[in-house]
Amino acid sequence: MRLLLCIFSLCVALCAPSLAQASGSGDARILVMGDSLSAGYGIDPQAAWPALLQKRLQKEALHYTVANHAISGETTAGGRARLAAALQKEKPQILILALGANDGLRGLPLAQMEENLRTMIRAGRASGARILLVGMRLPPNYGPYADDFFTRFSHLAKAEKTAYLPFLLEPLNTRPELFQADRLHPGAAAQTLLLEHLWPALRPLLR
Repeated sequence: MRLLLCIFSLCVALCAPSLAQASGSGDARILVMGDSLSAGYGIDPQAAWPALLQKRLQKEALHYTVANHAISGETTAGGRARLAAALQKEKPQILILALGANDGLRGLPLAQMEENLRTMIRAGRASGARILLVGMRLPPNYGPYADDFFTRFSHLAKAEKTAYLPFLLEPLNTRPELFQADRLHPGAAAQTLLLEHLWPALRPLLR
């Protein structure tokens, strides 16, 4: 009997929806398309800023459910390839595009990065979603490429008339202790700062 109860308890745990799913089954959706900076690389995913965003929305009685489709290592080409299926599944009212860092770190062609993001913006808008484009910076040792990389985001946001956050990691610029040992990925203690930085750009889209 004790074994049967244990098996039953395990089945309930495995089949039960997450808190976000249970509390937000009828809510509007926010779709996050991002890379390791949004996927919670190296930390508990429940401590990453998209999970903290879900808690913030619930606290403020804003009826949105966050669907985090971020994948570590993702490029804009990968996000573009995955977006149609994500839009069909989630049917979001808001699309947060936080991609491009891996394109830049790998030195990929910036014209192609920009075109991938433009295609994603237009696909999201065609599906009925409001768009927040999140920009990124590269280390200064990338030279003129880094400058071109950064300005691509602002030019694209202006041309496509999207909401825009210039640099996701801005609050961490002078705080290296908030990064993990690789000096690339924010640690758990940084996630609240990232959310607070992103919130003013996102809040006007929450209708």
